[in-house]
Amino acid sequence: MIDKIKKLKDERDALILAHNYQIPEVIDVADYVGDSFYLSQVAKESDKKVIVFCGVHFMAESAKILSPEKTVLLPVKDAGCPLAEMVDIDELEKFKKQHPDAAFVCYINTNADIKALCDVTVTSSNAVKIIKKIPNKKIVFLPDKNLGEFVKENVPEKDIILWAGFCPTHRRISKENIISMKRIVQDLVVLAHPECEKEVREIADFVGSTKEIIDYATNTNYTNYLIATEEGVIHSLKKMNPDKNFYVPGLSATCPNMKKTRLEDVYESLLFMKHEINIDEDIAAKARKALEKMLELAR
Repeated sequence: MIDKIKKLKDERDALILAHNYQIPEVIDVADYVGDSFYLSQVAKESDKKVIVFCGVHFMAESAKILSPEKTVLLPVKDAGCPLAEMVDIDELEKFKKQHPDAAFVCYINTNADIKALCDVTVTSSNAVKIIKKIPNKKIVFLPDKNLGEFVKENVPEKDIILWAGFCPTHRRISKENIISMKRIVQDLVVLAHPECEKEVREIADFVGSTKEIIDYATNTNYTNYLIATEEGVIHSLKKMNPDKNFYVPGLSATCPNMKKTRLEDVYESLLFMKHEINIDEDIAAKARKALEKMLELAR
């Protein structure tokens, strides 16, 4: 199957991108692996005509927004994101009318029509930096309340209103499970994603994005790490750090949508050129402004 995918990839002039949370065999067949926005930038800079995005729907949308001239394929049509679905567009439009003096900041984990209504998009790694630079004192942050709380703690000078969304996978990671693991494993260093609940972030040794977690574990000299984020990242961590030990907090935090994509799906997506991502031109243009504003403020 891997050989078939590689052969077909060349025939289609395609690039395969895989998010860090994908299953190991999909990660291993990809040309690039990383977080969602990094992969969208890779897609934009590539000279390939076809992008196969192994992730969830909003990620493939972001790639299409930044590369409108390319064919972007999502191997599994119903690979969605519960967090992204927690913003209703009608509710957001009403909220904007209620807060005309606020800057609306959306996490990258949102659908294109939501990005189109916001002033700037952020990632978990640049949210604090960008919100510090926004001139408005009042900020509406959506949809993840945990990442929003993390930003609020680091940017106390802003009046930040939080949407009530959350990532179900990160919400399952509990303080109790982490404390239990620390009793079992000596000198355990806890690395947590800001989408985790506050009580988890408070007992973590480091809080950062998926990439920042990988970098921290790779660039420090500890032996034992507990990874408080989606378990898929452990595959890359082990490949990069074979002499270190990585643990999950109790029952592993697994995103079912991220695990839907199989090698067969990647192959069929290339073979039949399915499922292509198409976005209304007006929505795409407005969403692109929010993404470009992020790039401007992240410098």
